[in-house]
Amino acid sequence: MTVEWKDMMLDKVAIGPVSARIYQGADYGKGPPIVLYLHGGAFLDSDKNVDRPVAMSLAKAGAIVVAADYSSLSGNLFPQALEVSFSVFTYLANKRAGLGDRKSLLFVAGEEAGGNVAAGVALKARDQMPDALDGQILISPLLDPFMGTSSIRKAEAIGMRQRWTEGWSHYLSGGGCHPYAAPCLCSRISGVAPALIFTAEDDPLHDETIGYGARLKQAGVGVRQHVLPAGTGWPSIYGGKSDGAPDWQENVSRHFGSFLRDVSVQPQLH
Repeated sequence: MTVEWKDMMLDKVAIGPVSARIYQGADYGKGPPIVLYLHGGAFLDSDKNVDRPVAMSLAKAGAIVVAADYSSLSGNLFPQALEVSFSVFTYLANKRAGLGDRKSLLFVAGEEAGGNVAAGVALKARDQMPDALDGQILISPLLDPFMGTSSIRKAEAIGMRQRWTEGWSHYLSGGGCHPYAAPCLCSRISGVAPALIFTAEDDPLHDETIGYGARLKQAGVGVRQHVLPAGTGWPSIYGGKSDGAPDWQENVSRHFGSFLRDVSVQPQLH
């Protein structure tokens, strides 16, 4: 499916106008799902005018993807980044922004730092807007501020250890470690929206991603988890060094399409 995009301003968001790039397939169907997409960048990047291959991959599965610029208003700080993102989510939940219709399912998605914020949005949605979120797509979410897993040892080899260290320090510079800021430390995760989770065998974020998926399952949350083989260029998703051309986009599109069908048939996905 050919994907087109356009830039627009979401000027009726409660927290203030938020710029967004909207991705959609040229022949998306009736009542298309809407995905709030939150970009990665180690809590450091703020460039909104760049390609978003993950957003493109989700749009190829038939979704309208709203790539919201949560960084400009928040400075990539907690809780501001979460507040901006949740404000956009609330707007989409209430209005669908004129993008879909009342039957459109609503998802939140993000990779790396954006995956952290997406998981936080899912937790906050459970607490403040029950049943408004139909699913969460977590793509190598950056969840562990202590960087204490075994797989994170690979971070140096792909040039990300120092970047992630600096990113966590920046994101949490307001002090404390709220469960919304580090979802892997949250003690109550039951009742959140079903999750589609991606990582890869050569992903330094593999262990924290798999660990969070396991905890969601234990809490009774519906989880679809996919571990791509090594060598697909997966670390390039969040700017890590990787040998060879990225070869993961089709996997993301295909598994997201399957997840959509599952959620449509079984909204609770338990």
